[in-house]
Amino acid sequence: MSKAEALKEQINMTRFVVDSTMKDVTQEDCMKAVSGTAHPIGATYAHTVQSEDFILSMMIRGTTPLMMGPFAGKTGASEPPPPPTATADQILAWAKSVEIDFPALKEYEKAVRAATDEYLASASDEELSRKVDFGQLGPTPVSVVLGLATIVHPSNHVGEISALKGIFEKTGYGF
Repeated sequence: MSKAEALKEQINMTRFVVDSTMKDVTQEDCMKAVSGTAHPIGATYAHTVQSEDFILSMMIRGTTPLMMGPFAGKTGASEPPPPPTATADQILAWAKSVEIDFPALKEYEKAVRAATDEYLASASDEELSRKVDFGQLGPTPVSVVLGLATIVHPSNHVGEISALKGIFEKTGYGF
């Protein structure tokens, strides 16, 4: 099995968990205010999609992210996410103020997933072993960076979403 095939299997399982958790989330759920430093469901979900787009496009492929190209103004988020250098307070302020259009966010997510799938369809083991600068982690293999963006990161945030759904008296994980 190639690295791309292994990543694709893991990504598909992550997508299943995310999709089953999000299946009964409504527009209203996306925008429900939560207390403290918790981020609303919509902001958390938008962040995971935007992160995959940014990391795949800019860090791995060296191209313009969909959010700055064909999906500019159509990501389902009223404003772009804070930059990676943002403070926790800046990120919280964004999460508490961003307006989410859930159907538009789902369309953007489809395009981001398609871009990831297209990339993996032609990625060789050599390409996935190539190292890119990943901030504090330094030079990191593309396979690890992509795994963080498409498997680890969404898995972490879907746990937060599941917990919020429980507070909203809905079933958290969808399976």
